[in-house]
Order: sequence, then C-alpha cells, then structure tokens
Amino acid sequence: MTTVQADTDTGADTDTDTDAQLRALAEQAGRDLEDASALEILQWAADTFGKQFCVTSSMEDAVVSHLASRAYPGVDVVFLDTGYHFPETIGTRDAVEAVMDVNVITLTPRQTVAEQDAEHGPKLHDRNPDLCCALRKVEPLERGLTKYRAWATGLRRDESPTRANTPVVGWDEKRRKVKISPIARWTQDDVDAYVSEHGVLTNPLLMDGYPSVGCAPCTRRVLEGEDARAGRWSGSAKTECGLHG
Repeated sequence: MTTVQADTDTGADTDTDTDAQLRALAEQAGRDLEDASALEILQWAADTFGKQFCVTSSMEDAVVSHLASRAYPGVDVVFLDTGYHFPETIGTRDAVEAVMDVNVITLTPRQTVAEQDAEHGPKLHDRNPDLCCALRKVEPLERGLTKYRAWATGLRRDESPTRANTPVVGWDEKRRKVKISPIARWTQDDVDAYVSEHGVLTNPLLMDGYPSVGCAPCTRRVLEGEDARAGRWSGSAKTECGLHG
C-alpha cells in the first residue's frame, strides 16, 4: 500500500486531450453505456485510460474495487484517510489490499487532526462540517487525482434523491476528469447479490446498523424506515461531503 500526502502535481493534465474532447468523450460514453453492465463500463474505462484511471473507495464495501480488478488487474484504488475513520473502515482497507488484485493508495490531508484542531479549534466537524470535509476529503482527493484522467465511484441512483440522476459515465467539471459510476443503476439487492456471489469484502459496520459509513464523528446508525444516508451528518441539512457535488 502507498500512503501519500496528496500535494504533488504530476503534470498529467498537460497532455494533448483538451477538456472539451474529454467532456465530449464522457457524454457520448454515458449515452452509449447506459445499458451496459458494470463490468463492461469498467472495461471501457480501463481500455480508454489505462494507468490514468483509478477507483476511489470509502471502504464501505469493495464491490467497485472488485469489479475494477476484473477489468484491470492491479488497478489503483484510492482511499481517503481522514483521520476520523472507524477502525472497521481501516481494517476493510487493509483486507482489500491483502486479498484483491489492486494497488491501494491512501491519501492523507495536509494537516493531522491535532494540527487542524490547533488551527481551527477542536471538533470542527461539529461546528463547520463543510469546512472539515473540504480540508480532510475534498482537497486531498483533488490533489490525489491529478495524475488521472478518469476516476470511478460507487455512487448509486437509489441511494438518495441527490444521486438519482447519476450518469454511468459523466464529466466532473470541478476536477476536469471523466467520472465513472459503473453501478449507478444497481439497487441494494444487486449489491448484495454481487457480494454473495463473489465473496466480496464489506465493512462490518454495514451489518451493525450503518448502511452508509463515513467518518465516525458524523455517522450514526440508521433507524428503521429511514433513508440509507440518514445517519450521515444527522441533525443538519448537510447530505453530501462535497466529493460528488
């Protein structure tokens, strides 16, 4: 596993492909691959971008990482270590690295939790969760994705209203990358079936009342009948960390 502080520009965005060309490619692929299988979508990504393609994973489960490893053995799997993760999440990351044909890359923020507390005060996540996410998730990911032209996520349309229109392939305007969501059309039943069929690793917290797993201070168990993401930033209007919006 490689651990890096995501602060180095590799210069990969200076190649001959323009943003307009990549955007057009992404939009066309989104139309062409709408009805394709998740594996076919990832195979297209691997064939199109090669080493400039990666998977991002919160280690809630390893479904997309497993799928990507079938399309592109040794694929980079990027994980954000915010410093606030549940131990089970770190354990899932370590297990994924040990048993799957992937290259886990752990990104860390510029500041440790202690350094952030010294600058902004303790428990920034309680007082200003948007800033905390920006410092510990958004900025490290933007820096860590510099050398890639395309990244894959595990977003699904059925997770929440804010994700209902997620394309299987789209354009990430903020980062100027092609963004691939190969399981966007899947349901939770589809995920469960794939996990069962292939013995895919999942975070133990998924079986302990946490259908969506984020940082420990900002995640609670979900009550019966609640939305799967109701346990994230509970009690606030916040619904996304900023990585996908």
